[in-house]
Amino acid sequence: MSFADSLLVSAFSMALVFLVLIALYFLIVIFSKILGSINAGSDQGTAQGAADRSAHPVCLNESTAGQDMSAGTLQLKNVDEKTAAMIMAIVSHESNIPLSELRFKSIRLIEENI
Repeated sequence: MSFADSLLVSAFSMALVFLVLIALYFLIVIFSKILGSINAGSDQGTAQGAADRSAHPVCLNESTAGQDMSAGTLQLKNVDEKTAAMIMAIVSHESNIPLSELRFKSIRLIEENI
C-alpha cells in the first residue's frame, strides 16, 4: 500500500466516524424532543398541583400539625424552632422539592470539637 492509498483509507475512516457521530447526535436530538413532548403533557397537570401545595404556610406548632401538612412528629435536638424552619426551607429550596412533600424526622445540632 502506497502512502497515497494510506492517506485515502485514513481520510475515509475519519469521515465515516464523523458521519456516525453526526447520525448519533441527530438521533439523540430527535429522541429528546419526542420524550420531552411526552413528559410535557404529563407535567402540565402536576405543575399546577405543586404550585398549590407549595403555597401553604409552614408551621411547627403542634396545634395545627394535624392538618394536611404533617406527616408525623419532628424531633428537635439542641435546635430552636426558628432555626429548624430555616433549615427545612433551605433544603426544600436547594432540592426543588415542595416542603409539603418532604419528611423531616429529626434535626439536631452537631457540635464540632476543635
